[in-house]
This record gives sequence, C-alpha cells and structure tokens, in this order.
Amino acid sequence: MPGSRHPIEHLYVEHHGWLQGWLRHRLNSAADAADLAHDTFVRVLQRRQAKALLEPRAYLRTIARGLVIDLWRHRDIERAWLETLAQLPEAQVPSPETSALAIEALVAIDRLLDALPARTRTIFLLAQLDGMPCPRIAEQLGVSLSTVERDLSKALRHCYQLVFESTP
Repeated sequence: MPGSRHPIEHLYVEHHGWLQGWLRHRLNSAADAADLAHDTFVRVLQRRQAKALLEPRAYLRTIARGLVIDLWRHRDIERAWLETLAQLPEAQVPSPETSALAIEALVAIDRLLDALPARTRTIFLLAQLDGMPCPRIAEQLGVSLSTVERDLSKALRHCYQLVFESTP
C-alpha cells in the first residue's frame, strides 16, 4: 500500500533514479553515480530528516553535491600522493596498504584544514609546515601577535578535538 511507506522509502523510490541520473551527468561515470546516490541516501538515513521535505530534490542534490566535492578532493589527494610516490626510488615506495592509510590520513587532514577559517588555516600552516614563529607570522599577515597566538591555539584545539573524537 503506497500510503503506508516509510518517508525514507518513499523518498528513495520517488527520487533515486533522478538522483543517479543527475550524478551520472556530472561525474560521467555510472559506477561513481551509483555509489554516490547510495551514499546520499545513507546520509539521509543518518540524519533522519526525510519527513516533510518541501523540496526533496534540492535536499538530495545538496547532500550529493557535497559528496561529489569530497570525491573530487579525495581523487586530487590520491593523484598527488601517486605523483609523489613516482618520484621515489622503488625501494622506498610504501606498500599498497601503507599508501591507502596515508591517503586516508591526508584526506582527514584536508577535511580538518577545510573546517578552519581561512586566516586560522593560514596561520596554522605557516607555523606547522614552514616552522615560522608567531611574531614573523603576525608581521607577514599584518595582524597582531595575540591574534596569531589565538588563531594558532584555536587550530590546535580543533586538531586535538578531532583526534579525541575519532579514537574509540
């Protein structure tokens, strides 16, 4: 009986084909489109917000668009990793398992950095990657030393918070 369907089942039945077509058009890959359509509905299930959606396709498209961006970013990171490995002598190339773990770690770091405000991210990267001291960062960015220290502290707290949230 159609009226007795669960709202998520109704959403899936009514919009899965459309969503998969929308994704296929953007990705030029039926397999990727099928995977991301599936992942989109998994997100809907996790959020449990299928009830009373006024614009279900807009909602699904928003979730799917984020997943497409994640897929592209993941592939960019993977491509950069493989380019880096191609520069190494064969004896130093890590195993496929180690490479997979490294790529996942890089994707997690990318997400972490993306969640930071732009200035905070810049300060964090200048301090952590370039080893630049706080007074020099302040001078380079034209902000006060206390702003640099506050933003760096915020970035570090964010990192620690994510580490503690992801540990079992």
